[in-house]
Amino acid sequence: MKLDRDRKVSGAEKSMESHSYKMFMCFTRKFKINEFQPPSDVREAFAIYANGGAYMNAAQLRHFLVEFQGEDQRVDGGHVSEAMAERIIQQVLHRRRHLSELISTHQGLSLEDFLLFLFSDDLNGPIITQVHHDMTAPLQHYFIYTGHNSYLTGNQLSSDCSDVPIIKALQRGVRVIELDLWPNSSKDNINVLHGRTLTTPVPLIKCLKSIKENAFAASPYPVIITLEDHLTPDLQAKVANMVTQTFGELLYYPETESLEQFPSPEQLKYRVILSTKPPKEYLETTESKDKGNTLQSKKDSSKEDFPAGSTEGPDPSDGEQDEEECDPSSSDGRSCPMAAVPQYKRLIAIRAGNPKNGLKEALDIGIDKFRRLSLSEQSLERAASNYGSHLVRFTQKNILRIYPKGSRIGSSNYQPMIAWTHGAQMVAFNMQGYDKCLWLMHGMFRSNGGCGYVKKPDFLTLKGPNNEVFDPKAPQQVKKTLKVRVYMGDGWQMDFSKTHFDTFSPPDFYTKLYIVGVAADCAKNKTKIIEDDWAPVWDEEFSFPITVPELALLRIEVREYDMSEKDDFGGQTCLPVSELKPGVRAIPLFDRKGKKLQSARLLVRFQFVDHVDIPILG
Repeated sequence: MKLDRDRKVSGAEKSMESHSYKMFMCFTRKFKINEFQPPSDVREAFAIYANGGAYMNAAQLRHFLVEFQGEDQRVDGGHVSEAMAERIIQQVLHRRRHLSELISTHQGLSLEDFLLFLFSDDLNGPIITQVHHDMTAPLQHYFIYTGHNSYLTGNQLSSDCSDVPIIKALQRGVRVIELDLWPNSSKDNINVLHGRTLTTPVPLIKCLKSIKENAFAASPYPVIITLEDHLTPDLQAKVANMVTQTFGELLYYPETESLEQFPSPEQLKYRVILSTKPPKEYLETTESKDKGNTLQSKKDSSKEDFPAGSTEGPDPSDGEQDEEECDPSSSDGRSCPMAAVPQYKRLIAIRAGNPKNGLKEALDIGIDKFRRLSLSEQSLERAASNYGSHLVRFTQKNILRIYPKGSRIGSSNYQPMIAWTHGAQMVAFNMQGYDKCLWLMHGMFRSNGGCGYVKKPDFLTLKGPNNEVFDPKAPQQVKKTLKVRVYMGDGWQMDFSKTHFDTFSPPDFYTKLYIVGVAADCAKNKTKIIEDDWAPVWDEEFSFPITVPELALLRIEVREYDMSEKDDFGGQTCLPVSELKPGVRAIPLFDRKGKKLQSARLLVRFQFVDHVDIPILG
């Protein structure tokens, strides 16, 4: 049996098919194509639910979907109906037969049709594709898909700045866009660039217009623009005018300076939000008092934020300057206009800042003047090591943003799980840094229909009976065991050239499985190697005990074995364990950049074994 969307393949054709490879330019070596057989589990399921018949009708398919696949109330947010099953049958048959043949011969799904259905990721995908999380909680109760230096096309030192990566990020579902604002050479307008590097600038207004045009292409939920502001007050006023004129009523800003709590993503649908550090309060005082209230230079401000001897401050190698405040001494001598900055300040909905007396005190007490704190990945590691539960408590009311260390010049990324396990909402990534860490980010935000907002688990947002919060270091009991049976794969021959993997023979594929989550849950395994086969059949099962399934990710990677060189890449995906649908599922594969391969996919079965459910909090 060969899967073919356009036609049936006769048994004679199957037996005659083969792959030919030239050997040393003088003779041809032929490899027979093995007949593509359904796994025994699939054959048994078809026999049971088709009542031993040759075809499965709509009522029988519905029974299979509900009982075997666990689709009771999870398809399109409603019950699985017989009419829905009939629509699936029609779609599958249309892919295999001409319409005239379909009308005259439709009896249901044959075993071959049934396998095609199971292998169709659009009809039988591995995760829920609709928004289904509660979207009415305060904003800080969500992980938010966040970009870092969103305007860069490549490395952090010399690549071009452009609105193109911003557009790509928004179209992928990214909800937080970071812009670094600097005066242009004549100091009369604003550019976006990575300051003090060789990156070429792009005008701010171009970025703002592109954000407006693409903000809700992939998701209706709010877009947050984080500004790293290196501007004089007159240019800040110009930014305020640009933003209000560009976004108009899309722009959300609170009527009062201090919010009791953030609104929800549902309340902020189709809105754009600004987040940065507000200008210093000295701008609101009279000239006679400005000596005692003027801003320190950036260097002095850093000393104030993290006192001498503190181990809690930003690492000098982090490379990212926190959002700059208005500094009258840093401009070309123009004074701060008294009316301009309050207008700019009024537009800042999520206020950012640094802890003034050390990070631990800020985490314990909280600070009224800002609601977002930024830490580098290194500072996060130190904070998590010293007082992880304090971070969790802080993120229950405030927003924590993590950004890559400055030494990641090539725009690589960091392991995000430590940030998520401590409740950090904005884990900022270089979206142009195509590495395995970015695959994890893609996996996390496939959750909740890919809308860019993932509701944090309750144990990260609630307190226990004794006011305790989740301790990421505390050992947990196994909550679920995930069983993954990797049946087979297909489609590579349509996505890659015949000699892409091996010049002289078909590929030798194997599949690697990883669980990424809290330390106790991390595990990996792999299938055997199937030699010389474009459609490998492994039929192997692996079990993964998981203590915190709410944060766990399943990463899958297909490799092609090479005796003499590094194994070739054959596709990858990453899926949130909490969103996996049980049953036999088609797993689409993606390239290194996260673009979906047209045809390559795996057929996998997921099963969950529940253990004693002991609450993480109390």
